[in-house]
Amino acid sequence: MIALRHVPVGRSGLLWLRHRLEVTRHGSSVLRRKLTLLATEHDRLRRRRAEAARNWTAADAAARGRLDRAVLLDGLEAIDAAAEMPPAEVCVPWTAVMGVRCPGEPSVLIPQRPTQLPAPGGAALSQAEAAYRAAALAAVRHAAADAALTAVESEMAATRRRVRALDRHWIPALEAALAARTLQLAELEAADLTRRRSGPRLAAPAPGHIGSSGS
Repeated sequence: MIALRHVPVGRSGLLWLRHRLEVTRHGSSVLRRKLTLLATEHDRLRRRRAEAARNWTAADAAARGRLDRAVLLDGLEAIDAAAEMPPAEVCVPWTAVMGVRCPGEPSVLIPQRPTQLPAPGGAALSQAEAAYRAAALAAVRHAAADAALTAVESEMAATRRRVRALDRHWIPALEAALAARTLQLAELEAADLTRRRSGPRLAAPAPGHIGSSGS
């Protein structure tokens, strides 16, 4: 049982415990609603990641096929020459889902070959280059979808732990403390009432002594 410290004494402590219990129950309810919304978002992100995985697999297979064809038609020297390009740049916007920071839909900036430089290969290599651009974008989108899903799953797990802590520990502890304080105050009030009823009373004068002069 959780130890409740700093509970005010007397009736003010009773009011404090009632308020604390109400706030804790409300917090549990809010977290449960958050879990429902996160579950909906989790399903959406899971479908998004699955679709991104299929797109990436298809784009990668298409790019590999184009590359194999380019190797046969243009040779490895042309492939090596085509690879001499500046690195691609990935831009990932960030968004918030129920307080969870998640990557949005990314974009990939792949530098174009300078127009003044001739292409190192023929049409097959150009097609392979375009296919790998598409595959790179598909790979980045899959990575973003996977990261977003992981972030939401992590938040769901943390929210479940908070709900369990409230429902299994804090709420029972507050309920027990409130019941104990209510019983304690009831016993004190009953004891005080008993003391008042059984307190000392003035004795009534005996008959015959009323108004006697002593003569």
